[in-house]
Amino acid sequence: MRCVIARFPFDLTKSGVLASMKDVKPEPVVGESVIIGRRQYPVKQVGQVITRQDRRDFSAGEVVRAMTLLGFTCRGLPQAAPEPARTLTPVQRASALLGNSVSA
Repeated sequence: MRCVIARFPFDLTKSGVLASMKDVKPEPVVGESVIIGRRQYPVKQVGQVITRQDRRDFSAGEVVRAMTLLGFTCRGLPQAAPEPARTLTPVQRASALLGNSVSA
């Protein structure tokens, strides 16, 4: 399949991407990622390996679009854990009900 990454056309195939990434050790995933085989790779690492270009030359979105079209599973940014609910002391709760500011 013909994909444009960093303004350059690439003829990519699913088997070609699998072969390129076969011996590549995945870096820790911080942002968007692609699942190739049984491994999860950062999008920029995959783009660098398949295009042989510097990571600054292409966007993660270009690689995600190409990998999705080839049938790979892409994951977005990891969700941040929700903040735990702040518990108020009885005095703080009463103060809040009376309209005064509550300080933690």
